[in-house]
Amino acid sequence: MKKRILLSASIFHALTDASTVVIPTIFPILYSRGFLITRYSQIGLLSNLGLFATFLVQFAVVRFSYRRDYRNFLLASGLGICAALAFTPLARSFAVLLLFFLLLRLAASVYHPLIIAWISKSMSGSGKELDRAMGIQSGSGNVGVVLAYLTVGFLAQRWSWKTPLFVWAGFGLILVGLSLFALRGVPSRNKETPPLLGVRSWIHSLAGVKRFIPGFFFGGMGWSVTIYYAPSLLNHRFEIPMGQTGLFLALWMGLGTVTGYSYGFLSRRFGRKNIFLTTLAGTTVCLFVIGLSPFRGLAVAALLIFGGLLLMTYPSLHTFVGSTVRPEEQTQAFSWVSNIQILSGALVSLVSGFLSDAIGIHVPFLLTAVLTLGIFLFYLPRGPEFFGGRNEKTESRKIDGCV
Repeated sequence: MKKRILLSASIFHALTDASTVVIPTIFPILYSRGFLITRYSQIGLLSNLGLFATFLVQFAVVRFSYRRDYRNFLLASGLGICAALAFTPLARSFAVLLLFFLLLRLAASVYHPLIIAWISKSMSGSGKELDRAMGIQSGSGNVGVVLAYLTVGFLAQRWSWKTPLFVWAGFGLILVGLSLFALRGVPSRNKETPPLLGVRSWIHSLAGVKRFIPGFFFGGMGWSVTIYYAPSLLNHRFEIPMGQTGLFLALWMGLGTVTGYSYGFLSRRFGRKNIFLTTLAGTTVCLFVIGLSPFRGLAVAALLIFGGLLLMTYPSLHTFVGSTVRPEEQTQAFSWVSNIQILSGALVSLVSGFLSDAIGIHVPFLLTAVLTLGIFLFYLPRGPEFFGGRNEKTESRKIDGCV
C-alpha cells in the first residue's frame, strides 16, 4: 500500500510541477512579441497573484480534507490543471491571461499540503524509509518539470506558443488517470477527526516548524525566481533560442532530479545538516555567478549546478518536518511550510519584476543570492539536533546495522 501511495503521488507530483512551469515558459515569447505581456513587472504580478491565491486556497484545502477521500481532491485538481492549460491559448488580454493563470495555481494547490503529508504519515517505519520516500516524490516532481522544459520550448519554436499548452492539457489527463488507477483498492479517505482549526491551532502548528521558516523561504524564492525569470534571462540577455533555453532548463531540473532521488543515500552518508548547509552555500555562489557573469557559457554552467543543489533542499526540509512534527499535526505543518514557500516566492518574484524593468533581468538572481547568504549564516552555527532531534548520521547507520 505504501508503494502504491508513493507511486500515485509521484505521478501526480510530476503533473503538478510540470503544469506550473509550462505557462511561465511561454512568457518570454509573449514579451518578445509584445502580446499579452509587455513588461517584466507583469510577469512579477502574474507570479505574485498566482502564488498568493495558492496561499489562501491551501488553508481551505486542509480544512476540507478531513474525513474526505483524497481521490476526489486529486481528480478535481487534475481536471482544473488541464482546463487551465487548455483555456490559456484563448486569452486575448492580460486580464484574461491572469484569470486562467489563477485557475492553474488554484488547481495546483492540492498536492503539497495534502499528499506530502499523506506520504509522511504512511511511512511509519524508519527514518531511512522517510528519507527515501521524500527523495522519490520530490524527484518525480522534477521529472515532470524536465519533460515540460524539453517540450515547451521546441513545440513553441516549431509551431506556436499555443501548441505546448494544448499538448500538455491532453497529456495531463493521461497522468491524472494513471495516478488514480495506482490507488485502486487503497484506502484514501482521511479518517482523522477535524481539529478546531482556529487561529490558536494554526499558531501552534507554525511554532512547530518555525526553525525551518528561513529554509522554506529560500526554497520558495529560489524556485520562483528561476521559473519566472530564468527563461527571460537566457532568451533576452544571452539571446538563446527558446528551444535551447528549454533544453538548458531541462538540464537544470535533470540535475535536480538526480540529486533529489539521491537525497536518501547522501543524508545517511553525510548527515542531514551537512547536506543542507552544502546546498545553501553552493546555491549562493551559483546565484552570484548567474547574476554577474557576462558570458553565456559560465552563466548556463552555474544555472545547471544551481539546479542540482536547489532541488535537493526540498526533500531535506520535508524530512526535517516529518521527523519533528507529530503525525496528527503534519497536514497543518506541511500546509504552513508550503505556504511559506509560496509567500516568499510571491514576494521576491514581484520585487524582481520591477527591478528587472528598472535595472536588468539579471538582478533577480543577485537579490536571491544575497538573501540565500543570510539564510546560510542563520543555519551555520546550529547543531544536528536542530534538524531532526538527533545525530541523524549515526542513527541511520544504526538502522542499517553498521553500529
